Amino acid sequence: MRAAIALGSNLGNRRRWLELALELLDLPVLAVSPIYDTEPVGPIAQGRFLNAVAVIDTPADPVGLLARMLSVERACGRRRVTPKGPRTVDLDLLLMAGPVTASPHVQLPHPEIGQRAFVLVPLLEVWPRAGIPLSEEVVQRCLSDAHSLVLVAAASWYPQTRQN
Repeated sequence: MRAAIALGSNLGNRRRWLELALELLDLPVLAVSPIYDTEPVGPIAQGRFLNAVAVIDTPADPVGLLARMLSVERACGRRRVTPKGPRTVDLDLLLMAGPVTASPHVQLPHPEIGQRAFVLVPLLEVWPRAGIPLSEEVVQRCLSDAHSLVLVAAASWYPQTRQN
């Protein structure tokens, strides 16, 4: 099943953390967006983030994929000490294709998908026909913030991407 995952990092070698997270997921990567340098969101003073979106192929259901993603975050040294605080890597399950079972552990599409240009812009670049249930007004408001995204690396930054 196709799934979209947002990747972010604002500690250490940020680009390497994004690469390592995809390697540790150990799932076929169908597409990656360019990498963007972005301002952190929230009240905590911290460094800028690198953000991207990857589209992967997974046999897992949403709960199983989320568990795998949390395991990768821990393997990369992520410690959930301060909510929205600095992190080596942050992986968010944005959406999945096909029938999705509702779960108290996973909400799909991700509830903040239309609130962050650093999520929506790269998602639309790699999966333009994802069918995200957002109003035109929400999409336009989010995309109006796209000027704050600084392109760091082209979509070819992750060499293990499968050409589909």
